Amino acid sequence: MPSGGNRIRPVVRGRHVKTEKPSASTGLAFACVTTLFFAWGFITSLIDPLVASVKGIFSLSDVEAQLSASAFFIAYGVMSLPAAALLARRKSVTTVLIALALMVAGCVLMLLATNLSLYPLVLFGLFVLASGITILQVAANPLAAGLGRPDRSHLRLTFSQALNSLGTFIGPYLGASLFLKGVEIKEGQELTASVRAAALTGIDFAFLLIAMMIVVLALFIWSSRRLIASAAPTSPTQSTGGIAAMLREATSSRWALLGGGAIFLYVGAEVAIGTQMALFLHSDAVLGVSLEQAGKMVSLYWGGAMIGRLVGAALLARMRAPALLGGFAAIACAICLFVVMIGGAASGYAALSIGLFNSIMFPVIFTLTLERSTASQEATSGFLCFSIVGGAAVPLLVGLVSGATSYATAFIVPAICYALLLGFALAAGRVAANRSSDATSMAGH
Repeated sequence: MPSGGNRIRPVVRGRHVKTEKPSASTGLAFACVTTLFFAWGFITSLIDPLVASVKGIFSLSDVEAQLSASAFFIAYGVMSLPAAALLARRKSVTTVLIALALMVAGCVLMLLATNLSLYPLVLFGLFVLASGITILQVAANPLAAGLGRPDRSHLRLTFSQALNSLGTFIGPYLGASLFLKGVEIKEGQELTASVRAAALTGIDFAFLLIAMMIVVLALFIWSSRRLIASAAPTSPTQSTGGIAAMLREATSSRWALLGGGAIFLYVGAEVAIGTQMALFLHSDAVLGVSLEQAGKMVSLYWGGAMIGRLVGAALLARMRAPALLGGFAAIACAICLFVVMIGGAASGYAALSIGLFNSIMFPVIFTLTLERSTASQEATSGFLCFSIVGGAAVPLLVGLVSGATSYATAFIVPAICYALLLGFALAAGRVAANRSSDATSMAGH
């Protein structure tokens, strides 16, 4: 890392590296970047009540309703590698501002879709919005990890993800209040025109609010651009090729592929549980509460992730990351199996607790992969964010299973995902990192 400004200056003595304490401006820059994590967490978690809402508004099947989640998360598969290429050329702050502009465009499309009552346009608006979030995530994850001591990248990014979880905690509650008031989807119940209109108006208001929030956030990042740019470290390994070259580079690394598979499974399981949670709790076989109340309870699922990330940040300072990841994956798998086998109200509350153990999975998988990948920082980060497309694939599979059996039985799908994540954690624990700590600081999770 080059010296000068507010960057960390390593002093090499033989094989040991000493780093100076990060300056106050570096900490302030980290605080600015961390606001982005809250924004995309809040927006992403609105998909959970939205899935339940559109199922009633447009009279959809479970699979058709899950297309809302798929349209959102498919953007990661389409946009992650182009975002990584953009990041390599335009650098962090410019890439973040481009991402925020695209997110505003997605909100405008959602406003148009609700006024025209067109579900296909809802799907397209979600795709554009998620494309902006994808670019934002590719840029902000490595940036947040790099703003501080390299040996604290696990802890620092887990803390940023805690603020992301605050957004995911607030989002479902607000979304349920706006999208699900009076909406019921049980057999024999139909929506009245007034309830349908109120739900569409709620969706319209939410995305107008989001658009305004993003504009304010963009102005804030723009005003802080020099502070962030001066504190940001320089990547020691930058990919200079195009998207195809970046993909070849990422897939040439065994650990980039393994990490991509782990991200695919984790995000798929987390999103599948979240998007079906309101419908699961609403069913008479579980809690039988109103859909609005069930949607508000989904906040507890994401709130668990927020608490878990705060606790996880402390645990990561004392435990090896692979061990913590393996333990949390095993517990999440066991809870899913409990839901499948036991059912009833107890399974509903157990399912809500899974968020607590999801908490540290994304940041730890991301960092473990970056430490072991032989590909560049940009290529590996882009490929890992590409793998978030699991949030489009796994929910559809869960929707198929729940439609054929029940919402409880469908938990067997995330149970399998968590079992495979346990295998990833065990493998990572047996392999030492091959990237120096200062290089790893540019990688994010």
